This record gives sequence, structure tokens and C-alpha cells, in this order.
Amino acid sequence: MDSERTGGASTTQNAENVDAENLAFDVFARACPSRGTLEHVTGKWGGLVLSALHDSTFRFNELRRRVDGVSEKMLSQTLHALERDGLVHREAQPTNPPRVDYRLTPLGSAVAERLLGLIHLVEDRMPEVLTARERYDTTRAGSGEASAARDAGRAVAAGRGGR
Repeated sequence: MDSERTGGASTTQNAENVDAENLAFDVFARACPSRGTLEHVTGKWGGLVLSALHDSTFRFNELRRRVDGVSEKMLSQTLHALERDGLVHREAQPTNPPRVDYRLTPLGSAVAERLLGLIHLVEDRMPEVLTARERYDTTRAGSGEASAARDAGRAVAAGRGGR
């Protein structure tokens, strides 16, 4: 049954009656709820937030400084999504002013460790990536688009972030 394969409940079942432990999830299936979680984890900000929280517990503004470039709105949305997925724990302390700390749950730690492995692999292999980009751009040197891409790549490599 398709609803069992994707982890979704049939229209006659109540979501509370679904035994998620016995369902097979398939991220390639359109209706599978794992797609949303994968998007939260692998999206630009989700992966960075999870990786940052792997190191320590952070308050909101500390986390915003750690994840350079994220807006307040995007960080808030990302934290809500990761909290809803059970990857991040939010602890509000009743102090004046209020203090809110964010840390990974055990599930979030497991996901972050795998993400960090990927991040380290990408960082370690960037010389190969930059060489491949240069080769790609050189073969397409006749188009204005290739020149713009090449210039952006050089700016990133020079540490200017493409600006």
C-alpha cells in the first residue's frame, strides 16, 4: 500500500493511530514525510545550524553570529523546523531578560555528526572542486555566462564571497 510505504496515514486512519516504527519510509516517494526532514537538514541553513550546535549549546544571537550570513528570520524559521523534527531542543529560562538556549537532541547529534563528515570531505576536497570549475569554465569560455561564473569562483576562492 502506498500510504504504508511513504509513512502517510490513509484517509480513514487517524495520525495518532499510525505506528511509525513499522512503516517503511522512502525519501524518493513524493508523499513521504522524510522529504521535509531531509530538506530541513540539508538546506543551506539547517545543515549549518546543526553543525554549529554540534560544538556547543548556543543562545539565538550567539548562533546567529556563528552561522555567518543567516538573517534573524531565517534562523528563527530554521530552528522552529529543526525543533519540530526533534533535532533541536529549545530551552527557555524564566529570567529577566528571558534566556533561550538551543542544543541538539540525541537524534540531532547523530544527524550533525554525519553532516560534519560531509562538510569536512567537501572542505578537504575544495582544491579539486575549484580545479574542476576552472576546467569547466575554460571549456565554455566563449559565453558571457561562463566568464561570470569564473569570476564568481575566483572571488570565492579569494575569500571575498563573490561580492
